[in-house]
Amino acid sequence: MKRILFIFLAFVAHLTAMAQVYTTKTNSADKLTEHIDIYCSVLRELESGYVDTLNHRKLIKESLGHMLYSLDPYTQYIPSDDEEFLKRLKSGQYGGVGSIITLMDNKPYFSQPYEGKPAARAGIKAGDRILEIDGKDCLKLKLDEVSQMLRGKPGTTINVKVERIGQKKPLSFTFERESIKMPTITYWSEIAPKVGYIRIEDFIDRTAYEFKKALNELVQNKQIESLIIDLRGNGGGIVDQAVDIVSLFVPLDTKIVEMRGNHDSNMRTYHTQSAPLYPDMKLMVLVDENTASSSEILAGSLQDLDRAVIMGEQSFGKGVVQNIRELPHDNYMKMTVAKYYLPSGRCIQRIDSTLRKTYKTRNGREIEDGCGITPDSMIIDGVKITIADYMFVSNMYFKYANTFQSTHPTIAPLDQFVITDEMYDDFCKFVVDNNFSYTLQSEKYLKNLQDMVEQEGYKEISAEAFRLMQDALKPNVERDLKLFAEEIKQNLASEIVKRYYYEWGAFEIGLRHDIWIDKAVELINNDSEYKSLLK
Repeated sequence: MKRILFIFLAFVAHLTAMAQVYTTKTNSADKLTEHIDIYCSVLRELESGYVDTLNHRKLIKESLGHMLYSLDPYTQYIPSDDEEFLKRLKSGQYGGVGSIITLMDNKPYFSQPYEGKPAARAGIKAGDRILEIDGKDCLKLKLDEVSQMLRGKPGTTINVKVERIGQKKPLSFTFERESIKMPTITYWSEIAPKVGYIRIEDFIDRTAYEFKKALNELVQNKQIESLIIDLRGNGGGIVDQAVDIVSLFVPLDTKIVEMRGNHDSNMRTYHTQSAPLYPDMKLMVLVDENTASSSEILAGSLQDLDRAVIMGEQSFGKGVVQNIRELPHDNYMKMTVAKYYLPSGRCIQRIDSTLRKTYKTRNGREIEDGCGITPDSMIIDGVKITIADYMFVSNMYFKYANTFQSTHPTIAPLDQFVITDEMYDDFCKFVVDNNFSYTLQSEKYLKNLQDMVEQEGYKEISAEAFRLMQDALKPNVERDLKLFAEEIKQNLASEIVKRYYYEWGAFEIGLRHDIWIDKAVELINNDSEYKSLLK
């Protein structure tokens, strides 16, 4: 531990020397030297006189972490013991089996093998309980330990033993790990006459290529004239890919985004590099509170250029660029080096509302900076928590789908599949037989309120009111299975369909009941209202 402190102090001393070099150039260097001296003195005093033994690694790690976080949430210190980060940084690829795993009743399960990936091709199904990996018992391991065992160098052989409902004996599968590259365009289809839909999951090195391929397919096979681009939940990625997608719809050499920093190396302007393939296609972009970074650049540039109507919720507001910098002794730092500015000149990085400025789109519409992307058409998503959500958390859909799959080798074609009354009745019986119960969040809040009322001396006069509220809020599983049947059926259908049509099927089922999609289709088909939003 003393060695760690010595190394750190030596590093700080090096910074001090660097700062002293620049003292003749600027007063800020004098201040830097002064503060570093103070910091070193604090460390020395702690080392020589603090009452307890110091954990130098923890002390320095947290000190650097808090210092960097005070700058912005994205500038981070990455210590050498962050094995997962270092592995991703140095390997450049992920070798695995291509499946999400989950922990249920403290046992590991395959919850979603991806279509066409090694696990699915080998025959592993959602709901298979993982017993062994390469001969090692997995039933008492943590989920991240099991995940690490599934990963490995592409091309290496893995043996997985699972337990499957309906099979008397465990099943063994032997196959090779692969470099897993998940599709970034996860779903596309015609969702209304002449209206196409494309969902972008993130922005990686092939996103624009996959997007263009999906769009061309929709134009050629379905003759779509309008397109809805879904960026909900998209946290961003490679900015060039967002620019290349915008290039499909706006003129050649249009400025899309500018990167500005304090150094020339962090300054860059992105223009479209090709003539648009679809200059007149009506566009709508869906965003929500988790739409961030490159996805905000895509939506925001189309908004600034009055090329698309943006619909949904206020986006996240991440308009900064990070670089990875190497530090001594295998440590790293992720540092914000620049900010992104859209065609209007605004920056989407979220800031205090009192500091925000107003800019204008190409058509003169007023827009604000410093708050992400404000939709042209807002959607207020009234989130409610019902028994349907509690059953999801308790894995009731997952458990039932496992049982259902064991007795149903096939289901109806995807476009015809529905949860019948008979299937729903069977599910309800399954829920009751498994003694499912839950506690409402409102019941917990009511108990807190009741305690507060007692403290304030109103226990007696409020007793009857609380009794009535407690009776009303007491969960009744059989009642709520009927009251919230439609929402439960949607969740159940999605989980069952995953077993037969993988993630594509789950997306299609979800779109059937997506209120945002209904509103988007209605607006994009209303030509006068659509155009009025862009004026």
